[in-house]
Amino acid sequence: MTRLTGKFAFITGAGTGIGRACALEFARQGAAVSLAGRRREPLDAVAAEIHAAGGQAHVAPCDVTIRSEVERALAAAEQHFGRLTSILNNAGKLLVANAENTSEDDWHALLEANLTSAFLVSRAALPALRRAGGGSIINISSSSSGIVSMKQRVAYSSSKAGVIGLTHAMALDHAGEGIRVNVICPAMVETEMVQGLYAASPDPAAALRARMATIPIGRFGRSEDVAHLAVYLASDESSWMTGVALPLDGGLTAT
Repeated sequence: MTRLTGKFAFITGAGTGIGRACALEFARQGAAVSLAGRRREPLDAVAAEIHAAGGQAHVAPCDVTIRSEVERALAAAEQHFGRLTSILNNAGKLLVANAENTSEDDWHALLEANLTSAFLVSRAALPALRRAGGGSIINISSSSSGIVSMKQRVAYSSSKAGVIGLTHAMALDHAGEGIRVNVICPAMVETEMVQGLYAASPDPAAALRARMATIPIGRFGRSEDVAHLAVYLASDESSWMTGVALPLDGGLTAT
């Protein structure tokens, strides 16, 4: 028996990066996985990988900033598998800008993508988690832009700090129902989004070296690092853990 046998997960942003790694690892550990995201093609590709390995996957395309689409996708996932026990809010976007260079449209777009989406999915999932007798909501924030902050991240840091606050509040509100809410706070993780960020630098190699020098362990995170922690939070091994923000950052926030 694997660690997530009998678990049924709904994962947002599941087509690429951290979401993809989490979906694949959840399936390896025995969970049935519903894959949510705006673009169907990468979701289908992840589902094909899971099916080829003998796992169970369901594709639920949706825009996680739109309540009606979130509710439809969650209902489809629950109907397909019969229940939901784990929710992973991973969808998000990045904006590099200070306050003066952040337009109101950019501000609202960042908060919708990173914070409002986690709120909408978590709120809509509560009835399904109650029907399952409880479960685990896992949010993704940031250590370098949520627990602490960095330059040129005003909207991003605000949204990621908000995810931590959302986690704490929902954990307290729903602990008595057996619904646990925790948040993983990675530092720099090697994803497509991060690669694009540094590729736009005048000297990408120098920018990467400077960033890596801030991490005591001496390497960036990998999507699989986040996936392994997410498996723990979705499993019964973490049954006495709720309302916790877990830095996953190679020692960055210890400095």
